[in-house]
Amino acid sequence: MALTEQEVARIARLARLQLTPDQQSQAQADLNRIFGLIQELQAVDTRGVEPLAHPLSAVEDVALRLRDDIVTEMTSTQRRAALMANGPGVRDGLFLVPKVIE
Repeated sequence: MALTEQEVARIARLARLQLTPDQQSQAQADLNRIFGLIQELQAVDTRGVEPLAHPLSAVEDVALRLRDDIVTEMTSTQRRAALMANGPGVRDGLFLVPKVIE
């Protein structure tokens, strides 16, 4: 599927880009090359190929180094009080702000 000049102009307008005629023809060529690569990738038969979790897992066993999923920062009443001290006014644990809507 090749893009036409009108389609590239529409894409540029939707992206809020102002392209010169040279830039538009360059964008058209670039996009058509990208679509060509996508068509090549889609043409490859991948039935029976297991997805890889890591590129090297096809060659060797890879053990992913993951950290333990633990909480590193505990919330506390002191932390809340320190944050609330930055507000212009506080009551019952809420920031007090001026009324904006009449």
